[in-house]
Amino acid sequence: MKSTNTNAFNMADYTIGRYARITPQKTALLVYDVQNPRAPLETWTFNEIDRAIRSLAAGLRSKGLQQGGRIGIRLGNSSHSALLFFAAIAGGFVALPLSDQLVPSELAALIEDSEAAAIATAAALPDAAARRSIIAISPADVAAMIASEAPGDYAATSENDPAFLIYTSGTTARPKGVLHAHRSALGRRPMYQGWYGIRPDDRMLHAGAFNWTFTLGVGLTDPWANGATAIVCIGDKAPELWPNVIAQTGATLFAAVPGIYRQILKYAKPTRGAFGNLRHGLMAGETPPPGLIEDWTATTGLPLYEALGMSEISTYISTGPSVPSKPGTVGKAQAGRRVAILPVAGDDKPLPPNSEGLIAVHRSDPGLMLGYWRRPDEEAEVFRGEWFTGGDLGSMDDDGYISHRGRANELMNAGGYRVSPLEVEAAIARCPAVAEVACAEVPVRTGVSIIAAFVVPADAGNRDTQPIKTFATENLAAYKVPREIVFVDHIPRTANGKIQRKALTFDPQKGR
Repeated sequence: MKSTNTNAFNMADYTIGRYARITPQKTALLVYDVQNPRAPLETWTFNEIDRAIRSLAAGLRSKGLQQGGRIGIRLGNSSHSALLFFAAIAGGFVALPLSDQLVPSELAALIEDSEAAAIATAAALPDAAARRSIIAISPADVAAMIASEAPGDYAATSENDPAFLIYTSGTTARPKGVLHAHRSALGRRPMYQGWYGIRPDDRMLHAGAFNWTFTLGVGLTDPWANGATAIVCIGDKAPELWPNVIAQTGATLFAAVPGIYRQILKYAKPTRGAFGNLRHGLMAGETPPPGLIEDWTATTGLPLYEALGMSEISTYISTGPSVPSKPGTVGKAQAGRRVAILPVAGDDKPLPPNSEGLIAVHRSDPGLMLGYWRRPDEEAEVFRGEWFTGGDLGSMDDDGYISHRGRANELMNAGGYRVSPLEVEAAIARCPAVAEVACAEVPVRTGVSIIAAFVVPADAGNRDTQPIKTFATENLAAYKVPREIVFVDHIPRTANGKIQRKALTFDPQKGR
């Protein structure tokens, strides 16, 4: 999974070390409680973060971890999650962010697949993981390493050495690991002006949690790489609180999934000037409902810039201060990126303007993943000649604006998380009350979709949804659990026996 390029480069040094040397006393990170945002709970300078992650990296080495070893990070929504993520990269290890919503069986499967050498967690390890010779790191261990370990040097890594591994739903029932190199931080540079319009004096507030890759990238990596201040909030993030939080924290940029902006408009009912120093909003992670950008701008007087991305490359198509929004499109390829539309099936010759096909990015892009972790068959499916195709359908007009037409492989979107219907079906199918199950993302009102499970009950006379919901909750992360259980007499299938997901519909008003 390495190329012949061996230029010396450490992503953590690029992200944090540079500005620890240039502006050591500048505030790099502020942590607020959304319920009381008048004063930060934590304040970290670039120098303090630099020292903390280098101390953590030294502590990990002292525990016997070898360069390239995977380190699972499951410390919830805490600054320790972020510090350990960058510490692992600083030390030449491979950071493995893990959601604290994973149930034990899911966690065990990811630990086994990644062959993690260590895991930082406050919870007990699953039996299967505990039986392996895995190093367990507690929150107390993390605090002790920050306080007592002498900081070491950044590891002498190269641009193409692995830096972090993230798991995302794929085209099979098992989540797949996406392995990124240190150079992925360099691959994020087109976003700086192509989406953010970021400046060193900016204060970037991200609505997400520390352990989400959207937050780790947009909320931390990018502002730090530009010498700006990152802001992250903890607590119950009720949508009506955000205008006050944005104003009180002095945020100049705000990033969130589209659903957050929709909820702010609906529940906070903001007025112009309510957001203090906010210059504009940034959204990615899911398709926004129609009219959201126009409604936001009309209500707040502030721009809202959209981006399209994927786990394999982060965001690469967007609008921004220099790329105005165009109705019906996501935006343009960010400056320096090579993006094309390829035939859904066929060769790797880009299609002419206004043709629908697969959105593809050139494999020379430094932001592109090294590959799928031990999934050569799936890699072969997405690389076509000089292009990478991630499964998004779209078209490009004569001006270079790209419209997103959905997913070619039917992945569902749950609040910004990509979820494979096969993964959810595989879990629910084990429920004794289920004879057959099929899952799909279904619209419940304009611009809002949910994951629904269509179930043929094991007992035709028993249509109680509660046992199935309980079973799903016990076997799936919360964001993967279907919001609706719809009983059906049969699962619609093609002549070849494949599930016809487009035929899986129900009326939310009638419950069927």
